[in-house]
Amino acid sequence: MQKVNLIATSTFGLEAVVADEVKKLGYEVKVDNGKVEFTTDLSAIAKTNLWLRTSDRIRLKIGEFKVTTFEELFEKTKSLPWADWIPKNGQFPVEGKSVKSKLFSVPDVQAITKKAIVESLKKTYKVEWFEENGPIFKVEVALLKDIATLTIDTSGPGLHKRGYRDWIGAAPLKETMAAALIQITKWNPDLPLIDPFCGSGTIPIEAALIGQNIAPGMNREFVSESWPIIPRDIWRQARAETHDLAQYDRPLEILGSDIDGEILKVAKRNAYEAGVDEQIHFQRMDVRQIMSEQKYGAIICNPPYGERLSDRREVEQLYIDMGRVFTKLDTWSYYILTSYEKFETLFGKPATKKRKLYNGNLKVDYYQYFGPRPRKKKNSDGESNHV
Repeated sequence: MQKVNLIATSTFGLEAVVADEVKKLGYEVKVDNGKVEFTTDLSAIAKTNLWLRTSDRIRLKIGEFKVTTFEELFEKTKSLPWADWIPKNGQFPVEGKSVKSKLFSVPDVQAITKKAIVESLKKTYKVEWFEENGPIFKVEVALLKDIATLTIDTSGPGLHKRGYRDWIGAAPLKETMAAALIQITKWNPDLPLIDPFCGSGTIPIEAALIGQNIAPGMNREFVSESWPIIPRDIWRQARAETHDLAQYDRPLEILGSDIDGEILKVAKRNAYEAGVDEQIHFQRMDVRQIMSEQKYGAIICNPPYGERLSDRREVEQLYIDMGRVFTKLDTWSYYILTSYEKFETLFGKPATKKRKLYNGNLKVDYYQYFGPRPRKKKNSDGESNHV
């Protein structure tokens, strides 16, 4: 089968998480800022789009080269094998970006790249005009320090578009980020999980999908499904595998709570659309009421940040109260995402570990407080379970 070079794009700070996911699918990776690269066959286009929870999108790498003039950009782009991918009726819009490069005019970079692709396709298809009314092959030309990387997007809408969240709250957390927060914790689905600021339900829903091994892309479509070069059997088999590997009967103990009753209605609707509504208990509750009779578990949350000065005093008191409540669950682990730089001081306890991330364009820290490891005992089948 044809070999392809793929790029799983990543939010800055999550490259290692994305790389771990790609490796678990069986591919060897090369990690760079904002991306994870790997070489494989056509089937990986379907598999990675369906299964990757934390990547932003999957790009097909067509070529990469150094360029300092527009003439070089034109000639080197023209020499790439565009006709191997783009059919005669294919649509191929071009978007671009330029960082610290001599070719800094993005509109010119886009226009010249488009012209070069047209000339390349003319040579193959022996025509002077392309109607562009067929499948979509969105091209990106990315210039970084005079290195041009040309790719075609295989995903369509970003991979955070799972298909379940038509309803969102005022400050939604992307599904890919929510999945990353959970995966960083190494949460075990045998343990309870609580999100006391669940909003529209993204963290609990992503936890349920992870807990039951449900592929995040199972219920959506991808632009590359219409590409002639990818046999339909590849997509058919990849989608069949998502159903075979899902563990729909696996019981989970997930609580999503929020003080806002209206947003909880949205969360329940989203959980229903994701097919995990029976795995999550949503409850209207103030974070100060959080408690559990379970000895071990995890709290994962994205509380208010207090970015507006008018909210600052209220958020500071909230963090103080969180510290008092969470530390009562002294055998639990808890994980808090916030941009508030003095969070640990207000919370009353230094984090075991802190990780710098970006929530959208906002720099945030992920404060991780590790509880003791749950004891394990063997069941009658000889398997280990957490207790």
